[in-house]
Amino acid sequence: MTDELLAGLEAGARSLGLDLQPEQSSRLLKYLALLSQWGRVYNLTAIRDPQEGLTQHLLDCLAVVPPLRRQCPAGGRLLDVGSGAGLPGLVIATLCPEWHVTCVDTVAKKMAFVQQAAGQMGLTGFSTVHARAESLPGPFEVITARAFAALPDLVACTEQALAPSGVWMAMKGRDPLDECAALPPRVEVFHVEPLRVPGLQAERCLVWMRPQQTV
Repeated sequence: MTDELLAGLEAGARSLGLDLQPEQSSRLLKYLALLSQWGRVYNLTAIRDPQEGLTQHLLDCLAVVPPLRRQCPAGGRLLDVGSGAGLPGLVIATLCPEWHVTCVDTVAKKMAFVQQAAGQMGLTGFSTVHARAESLPGPFEVITARAFAALPDLVACTEQALAPSGVWMAMKGRDPLDECAALPPRVEVFHVEPLRVPGLQAERCLVWMRPQQTV
């Protein structure tokens, strides 16, 4: 099964334009194994099958790495809000050492798992916080979230943590037109980027937001 998962991971990554190093592949498969091992105990995710986890978790999160590199090539501090099992934070930290990734969630046992997983994966430049996102001061150059909340709610609970020139990178299914329309005037959507996740038929997109630019 491990060889099959490795082949699927590397093929999927290549189709996304990513060339995984052996150490990166090893870390991601270690994470997938930990998710499977501890998923029931920590109630981390409804997905138990490693093959499904490969597509719906790893490849789904790997799909945001090329857009992140294009949009924010310099790196910096990235906040993963409502991180749960560490998605996408752990995946981004594995592929993007130029980012210091912080995962935050209100569920203590999930953050305990993420911290343990990061240690076993050998990640550096990574931290977890058991707290509400509203309590974090920042500044973070990128704030991301996956299946966390509607866009106006994401903005409301993280606005204080965003760096002055920072951006939100929200992972969504189909283009959330109603959520975009409900954003406050001080926030602008400057790009909605369709994503194609290998092996996944469902729609995916990234919604890029920033504070409204003033002239």
